[in-house]
Amino acid sequence: MKINVVEEFIALASLNSPSRREAPVAAYLVKRLKELGRAATVDESAPLTGSDTGNLIVRVPGNTAGPTILLCAHMDTVGPTEGMTPVIRDGIIYSNGETVLGADDKAGIAIVLTVLAELLAGDVPHGGIEIVFTVQEEVGLVGAKHLQADLQADFGYILDSSEEVGSIINQAPSQVSLDFVLEGKAAHAGVCPEKGINAIVAAASAIARLRTGRIDAQTTSNVGLFNGGKARNIVPDRAEVAIEVRSTEKIKLEREVEAVLTAFNEAAAASGARLTVRRDEPFETFLIPEAHPVIANAFRAGRSIGIKPCLRTTGGGMDANVFNSCGLPCVGLGIGVADPHTPQEHISMAVLEAGVRFIKALIGEAVAAA
Repeated sequence: MKINVVEEFIALASLNSPSRREAPVAAYLVKRLKELGRAATVDESAPLTGSDTGNLIVRVPGNTAGPTILLCAHMDTVGPTEGMTPVIRDGIIYSNGETVLGADDKAGIAIVLTVLAELLAGDVPHGGIEIVFTVQEEVGLVGAKHLQADLQADFGYILDSSEEVGSIINQAPSQVSLDFVLEGKAAHAGVCPEKGINAIVAAASAIARLRTGRIDAQTTSNVGLFNGGKARNIVPDRAEVAIEVRSTEKIKLEREVEAVLTAFNEAAAASGARLTVRRDEPFETFLIPEAHPVIANAFRAGRSIGIKPCLRTTGGGMDANVFNSCGLPCVGLGIGVADPHTPQEHISMAVLEAGVRFIKALIGEAVAAA
């Protein structure tokens, strides 16, 4: 059975699958894989993640000697795409302009399915292949963290980056999430404001002290959410602030986190507000050296099809962070999604086809080098 990668992508992108509601894509993939003669296992992670389906795992035994390779992409998108039908203009696939397209990461899924169909349809030498389609990547790599599968891969490739095809993401940061709640004291803003403690002002004074945006080449910080207050004429007794800090260097990460904590502690103490803090670390940094087989194989593959491979560092997290922290060496691969996470998101048909050629070459080069 042959799959056209463009048609496959359009079919996948037409399915609505925001984080925690990936079931339509999972059901589609189970059916599609059955048509290819492969059974997909849906793991039992849903009760732990809150998704309406588990992660999907597919195993393809090798037909010759070679390393076992993991291929991974995620089923969720950053927002609902209900009713969205992709459109093609001049060889470029767009959404209808009202939602994201979902090429992040349905382009990755379509590429993997197309390659798998070609491997199974012909006598193509390949080592063992493990395929994982995860849930809730976009909201903290949740599916990968709760994956219930005994993976045997020697190394892996995560098809999930807006970089061009041939880009190899060998470094990604750690992230620390900080959720602050400041509790002040309500009072009438016009009659007796001096009896109140303004939680919003306390939070604002802390935020005003922070460095945000690009701190340095390795580190970023962002104030992402701010909630508080009940009415214009009430001194607000509660403010909630969500902040993240990322860095590929642990010392810099902790230094910036400490600066944020100090600012909020001092602002709370100065105002008399009560402060509570919740700290979470959604993912840890990884760095795969250039000489590692997972990268060496990708470089050979790129050159074999006329693509110049290159190493990249990303500021975002990806499922590779989780797999690397579990001891499975993985890198991200660029799949050429443009303007991801926006209604302007798009991907070209030629890029999808180039992605297929690159993954086929990765599998072929791994066998040739064995």
